[in-house]
Amino acid sequence: MTWDISGMGEWTYKQFPPGAVIPAGGNSDDYITGGWRSERPWRDDEKCTQCLLCWIVCPDTSIHVADEKVTTFDLDHCKGCGICAQICPVGAIEMVPEGCDLPEVK
Repeated sequence: MTWDISGMGEWTYKQFPPGAVIPAGGNSDDYITGGWRSERPWRDDEKCTQCLLCWIVCPDTSIHVADEKVTTFDLDHCKGCGICAQICPVGAIEMVPEGCDLPEVK
């Protein structure tokens, strides 16, 4: 089942499905779900020890790993919860405001 959410920005509260029904498991990949985020993660490559704890605890699977190393954050699906920053044992991940000018977001 797929929902037509193309006009969701104009919906009133009465048009949203009641009870936050999820019609099928794993469907968040079908939608850009990071749109309500007010802060995003930023990783300092020099501090990062590649322990991968952030990847393990991310509830949105928004941390990409290649060759057993963190590569990027999937900002289309990251909801800005900050769990990755809280769990990082060396403080390599910070939560920064959306729109903040920083070196490349990683």
